[in-house]
Order: sequence, then structure tokens, then C-alpha cells
Amino acid sequence: MKLITIKTFDNYFEANLLKSKLESENIVCYLFDETLVTLNPLYNLTIDGIKLKINDFDKEKVIEIINEIESKNFTNDTDDVISCPNCNSKDLYSDFKSMKSFKGFVSIFFSFLLFIYPLYFKRVYKCKNCDYEFNR
Repeated sequence: MKLITIKTFDNYFEANLLKSKLESENIVCYLFDETLVTLNPLYNLTIDGIKLKINDFDKEKVIEIINEIESKNFTNDTDDVISCPNCNSKDLYSDFKSMKSFKGFVSIFFSFLLFIYPLYFKRVYKCKNCDYEFNR
């Protein structure tokens, strides 16, 4: 039995959601470095995030499940499908960390100046086709 890393995460919410889905499909999986990243998010950059590991013989089934999850469209509170206002594409990144604003620029400047993690960013949707960012 050999464990392989199938996906990495930068927060424990998404990692545990996928882990729960895989366990409901009777796939044995483990989260590595979850506690370390949760206690100190700055370590996320150095240890490459929370790693979801599975047995190598489950790889095809897990990839199929992940592709199924990622192919679903995002919806709002009223179950309307969210699309890009610029090109009407439904192929979006959710929870994209954007720094395209004056506050983001100032945050980047002080991050480099003081050698700290950026303090400001906003979470938006980002279109995979035209790279347009819009509020959630």
C-alpha cells in the first residue's frame, strides 16, 4: 500500500469536505499537515499546504469524484447559476483571493517592506475564460 498526494489545500474546511465525501464513498484517505497549517497559516507556504493522501489503487476513482465535484456550476442563495457578467461563462474560480485594489497594493507593499504575510485581500469569483473578477 502506497499513499499518494491527490490534492493540496490552503484551508482545512475544503480539505475536510473532500475527505468526508471520499470517506462516504468508502475510500480510505488521510490529511497530512492539517494541524500545522491550522495553527499557523504562515507555514502553509513552506510545507505546501494540507495534503490529502489516498491509496494508489484508488486514484482513478478519486479523480473521477473530484472532476465531478469541480464540474458543477456555482449557485447563489436562490439556486440560480452564477455566470461571468463579462462573457456569461459559467466556468469560474470560487473564493479567489484578489488584491486588485488600492488596499491590495498597499498590503503588498507593506508585506515586502516588513517581510510579513499579506494582510488584505478580498475573495471574489474569477472567470476562467476572460479573467474577469467580480464580487461574490
